Amino acid sequence: MFSPRVARKNGKSAFKRREEIDSAPAFSYNNGMGTLSFRENKGAAVCAVGIVCNLLLCAGKIAVGLIVGSVAVTADGFNNLSDCGGGVVALVSLFIAGKPADKKHPFGHRRAEYIAAMITAFFVLFLAAELVRESAQSIMQGGAPAGGLLVYLVLGVSVAVKLGMFALYRISATKFDSDALKAAATDSLCDSAATAAVIAGTALSAVVPSADGWAGVVVSLFIVWQGIEILAEASSKLLGQAPDPSLAERIKALLLSADGILGVHDLQIYNYGKGVSFATIHAEMDARLPMLDAHTVIDEMEMKVKKETGVLLTIHLDPVDLTNREESTLRLKIWEAARELAEGLELHDLRLVPGTDKVEFDVGVPYACKRTDSELYEALFGIVKDLGDYEPIIRIERE
Repeated sequence: MFSPRVARKNGKSAFKRREEIDSAPAFSYNNGMGTLSFRENKGAAVCAVGIVCNLLLCAGKIAVGLIVGSVAVTADGFNNLSDCGGGVVALVSLFIAGKPADKKHPFGHRRAEYIAAMITAFFVLFLAAELVRESAQSIMQGGAPAGGLLVYLVLGVSVAVKLGMFALYRISATKFDSDALKAAATDSLCDSAATAAVIAGTALSAVVPSADGWAGVVVSLFIVWQGIEILAEASSKLLGQAPDPSLAERIKALLLSADGILGVHDLQIYNYGKGVSFATIHAEMDARLPMLDAHTVIDEMEMKVKKETGVLLTIHLDPVDLTNREESTLRLKIWEAARELAEGLELHDLRLVPGTDKVEFDVGVPYACKRTDSELYEALFGIVKDLGDYEPIIRIERE
């Protein structure tokens, strides 16, 4: 419980604590919207390596395909050329994402990586479509693809290089938390699977003429699944994906550890890409606490949350009248009855309007709750009326 005396423990007033905050080193915050040169430079280097590898694979496969007369190998070479386009998209997106905020984009350009991931997903799906077409043609023709030591050699090298690129992209994506590099990693894995299918089909075609085609069909289904997964994840983040639950719980725990904060609710987190997160939350505090003391606590917690989570938090103060016994008793009784209606309900901001018989409160309802808002409203309305001659004013919010 927070009282006016707590704010002045050890003879330190709110004014003194305010002076300490103001005299502290200036807190520089660019919302993650400035150029993170290390991240962008390292990511660009990884993309450049990928582009060079794809160009070399493209040249080698096309040359071998023309020499041995293999349409499959030649087509696989042109696929590597299209992969260069995906690498360029990822490269450009990293530079765009690193641009600082401007007048038209006050939250920066970090979401450019989500767009790049979606474009890469379309490259992956295009690869799947081409593989299906080639596989169907191979099954209908029933002919064996051109083989030979040179074909196996170039295709084997291609699989090894693509797996190496997958590892490089994946490690870098994890290290820099980059959706564009993560999508490039999946694209490389799909390419290695497609090329491995060509090898397997070429080897088995001597026994089963249509083996090459059926192997291509199986791999194309895997590639479609990967492409859809990339597209779904990137589009979800672009539309405004729900934050990591652990982040929300971390923010709540930090606030509840502060002297004076009795409860928190209505946490909203907004993400604008890597390192750019904003949030708002309501914090309940004793209404008897002097304004300067409450403001000092809020300032300190906003700074602490930014330091420990990277989220720029704005706290809205909700005063709670702890001296009003009727209000406190009513709050407890409504809460005990309300939590039987559905799991996860949150009751907050309850107050008796002075000079009236009105009782106001908000109810936070989880999205998973099957009961409709109107059903919950009617049930809560009845609960309040059963407790006395009150006029309920109930606001229901899905959260």
